[in-house]
This record gives sequence, structure tokens and C-alpha cells, in this order.
Amino acid sequence: MIYGYIRVSTDKQTVENQRFEIIKYSQKVNLVVSEWIEETISGTISPRKRKLGKLLESTQKGDIIICSELSRLGRNMFMIMSILNSLMERGVIVYTVKEGYKLGEDLTGKVLAFAFSISAEIERTLISQRTLEALKRKRAEGVKLGRPLGSKNQHYKLSGSENTIRTMLDKGYSKERISRELGVSPSTLYVFMNRNNISY
Repeated sequence: MIYGYIRVSTDKQTVENQRFEIIKYSQKVNLVVSEWIEETISGTISPRKRKLGKLLESTQKGDIIICSELSRLGRNMFMIMSILNSLMERGVIVYTVKEGYKLGEDLTGKVLAFAFSISAEIERTLISQRTLEALKRKRAEGVKLGRPLGSKNQHYKLSGSENTIRTMLDKGYSKERISRELGVSPSTLYVFMNRNNISY
């Protein structure tokens, strides 16, 4: 399958320019788009909450996604790298019109995919390190982590970790892995997410 992916941030923008660019590029490289995915949504929104997420899950090895530029996939580099790395692992090829990338098809694509993979792994490591350092600092300051024996859980163990959890979710971490990284049980994480309206 060959997908044409189009995203605009507001309803004041038009999808027609991107569609024209993709059609023109497709003709140049002798491809025909078999399905169009269009959406009007901010690139800061997690891919799971966009049509892009459904597209990523449905793609198979050998499929091609064509977009006007990498920024259509996401608004920050780590999100884009995470998406591309996932696609590379599935054997999906990504063409970008403006940058001229053919990621996953040639040596350059493989080198970039490797760089994306390394960068994503570095970010995961940094998140884990920051979490551990914060916990160590709290212990050094005499803050007792966890619930005192026999007391009610008024100050939740994950308090202050909302942004960290959302970042991990945006990067595609499973809830089981997040709970391991934060040193809590999955049930503790689920309860905390529900209480703080953090959607998966």
C-alpha cells in the first residue's frame, strides 16, 4: 500500500497544497497513492490520538508513506524520531517531498534510521536517569518516599511525575515499562493515571 499522509494544524489551513505536492512527487517517482490520510490536528498531540496512530498500526513491511515534510509527522524531533524508528522496524518506507528523504530504502535511510534509534534510546536513558536522580535527591533531603506504615495514601508516590509519564506515553512506552522505570507496581501507576486524568 502507498499512503499519502496530510496534516494541517488548524481548519484555516488547507490540505490542498500538501496533496498537490505529494501527487506531483508521486508522479516523479512513478508511484500512485492508493489511500489518503488527512487530519486537522496539532502535531504536539500524541500519534496514538491521531489518525496517524491508526495508520502506523495498520502498515506492513513494504508499505510506503509519503508526506510533504517530516514536520507533518510531529512538532518535535524526539516524537518524529520515535515514529520513524517504529516504521523502520516494521519495514515501512517513508518518503518526504521537501527534504527528499527515502527512509528505509537505501543506505542513507538505514544510517538515518540507526541515528533515530540511537537518539530515541538516549532519550529513554535520560528520562530514566532524571527520574532516579530526582528520587536520590529526595532521599538525600530526608524525604520519605512511599506511604508510611498504617497511614492513608494522601501524598501519592508518583506525585510530580505527571509530565514524565505523559512524555513516556508519547514515546510509545507501555504502562508496564513505565511502572518499571518509575519503580512502582503497574496497579499503582494505573490508579495514579486515573486520578490525574492521564489517558493512555
